Amino acid sequence: MPSEFSFDAVSDVDLNLVSEVVQVAVKEITNRFDLKDANASIELDQKAKTLTVRAANEFKVEQVYDVLLTRLAKRGLPIRNLTKGKVEAALGQTARLQVAIASGIPTDKAKKMQQAIKDAKLKVNAQIQDGQLRVTSKSKDELQSTMQLLRNGSWELDLQFKNFR
Repeated sequence: MPSEFSFDAVSDVDLNLVSEVVQVAVKEITNRFDLKDANASIELDQKAKTLTVRAANEFKVEQVYDVLLTRLAKRGLPIRNLTKGKVEAALGQTARLQVAIASGIPTDKAKKMQQAIKDAKLKVNAQIQDGQLRVTSKSKDELQSTMQLLRNGSWELDLQFKNFR
């Protein structure tokens, strides 16, 4: 029996699922009557972790983005991890929207989480490690309380808990 228990709080987005969602959304866009002449497309750049939404004008871009968000929500992907940019005018009288996909917990938010755990006076140790927060304790109950604290916080990103030991 281990003397210390731990878990990792992470914020990840499965890019394979996002790719599947993009394909389904593009199929829906091509079949929708109101978007037939919009010349709309959605592109996923997995290395840069960005989505590019293109359409004929700003209004159509917003419609395509709504279709994408609906499809992401239906698959259970975290929408809070998407950072929407501004709609820009592109070449050929089209509009473009860049959407960044946040992966990992930024250091400033991880420090806020760590401080919230300290302020709650839980008997746990929280360490920031490469885009995640590792929480260790001798008591499983303390870890459960910490998980509840992190779930109820407003961190502006979706948290998952992994590596229970």
